[in-house]
Amino acid sequence: MIIEPFAPYNASEFQVKFATSDWERRQAHALRRAVFCEEQGIFEDDDRDAIDDHAIPIVALSMMGVAADKLVGTVRIHQPEPGLWWGSRLAVHEDFRKIGALGTTLIRLAVSSANAMGCHTFLANVQVQNGLLFRRLHWDVIEEFEIYGKPHLRMKADLSYYPPCPTPEAGFVALPKKAA
Repeated sequence: MIIEPFAPYNASEFQVKFATSDWERRQAHALRRAVFCEEQGIFEDDDRDAIDDHAIPIVALSMMGVAADKLVGTVRIHQPEPGLWWGSRLAVHEDFRKIGALGTTLIRLAVSSANAMGCHTFLANVQVQNGLLFRRLHWDVIEEFEIYGKPHLRMKADLSYYPPCPTPEAGFVALPKKAA
C-alpha cells in the first residue's frame, strides 16, 4: 500500500474579529513586526507605540473547522477623541495576501465596529500602493503626505457603506474565492 503525502492545508474560511485572547494579541504584534520591521523596514526593531496602550486589535484567523489554526492578518483601531476613530497597522501575512477578502474584511470590521461605538469620522494613513483598495471600499483621499519615509494618503471612510457591527468579538467570516 502506498501512502500519499498529506496535501497542504488550505483554510476554507477565515474569522475576522476583535482579539480576545493573549495569544491573538501576541501573534498580531509578531505579524506587524514581520511586515513593518523585517519586510518593509519602516521601523527598526518594533512598530509598537503609545497607541497600542489603548487600541483595539482586530485579527484574521484561518479556521480549521471551528478551531483557529493561525493568525493571518491584523489591524488596530483607536478613538483619540469621542466619535473620531483611526485605523492603523493593517497587515496580512505574505502567504495569504492573494486572499483579497482578508484585507477587505479587516477594514470592514474596523469601520463597522467603530460605527457601532459612536463613530462619526473614521480615518487612516494608507500607504500609496494600497490606496486603490481603500477607494474601492468607499474611502476618500483627504491629503497626500510622507511619513516614515514613505508616501501615504490620509483617507476617510464613507460610513454609509459600513453598517454598525454590534458583535465585533464574533466578527465576520471571510471566504476565499474558489479557483475557477
